[in-house]
Amino acid sequence: MPVPLREPGGLTLVDGPDLTGRDVHAIWTIRDVVFAVEQQCDEPDPDVVDLQPTTSHLWLADAAGITSYLRTYVSAAGVRRVGRVCTRKDARGSGLSGSLMQHVLDRWGTERIDLGAQAYLHDWYAGFGFVRDGEDYVEAGIPHVPMTRPPA
Repeated sequence: MPVPLREPGGLTLVDGPDLTGRDVHAIWTIRDVVFAVEQQCDEPDPDVVDLQPTTSHLWLADAAGITSYLRTYVSAAGVRRVGRVCTRKDARGSGLSGSLMQHVLDRWGTERIDLGAQAYLHDWYAGFGFVRDGEDYVEAGIPHVPMTRPPA
């Protein structure tokens, strides 16, 4: 079992089963603020994916908590997915989510990677090599675009 990566002031990468209670609280705090409060998503955030063995949580933090976060996991269909990408309001615009996405590509870029992009972020994900892979849809009350990135 790999040891969770926890670099002081740097990237943290923890697999679902290795999350501590403190980790879960910090993750759900940023996701709640961004998705439930700011974006007023109409679906609950916590799900069974968070604790699965194929799920990895990546984040950056400062003294106030997580600044930017995402999770990646292997779906039931055997395809790696990225989701729950979010950045704390006071840390936006500083490239933190881009750093996390680049880490995902560096680590898992030889695999196909799928995601459901909020529609307004289509071009941002396209900058990482993702392309549209279907029709728009609404999830949690927000327009999304299915996207995929072929193996590098």
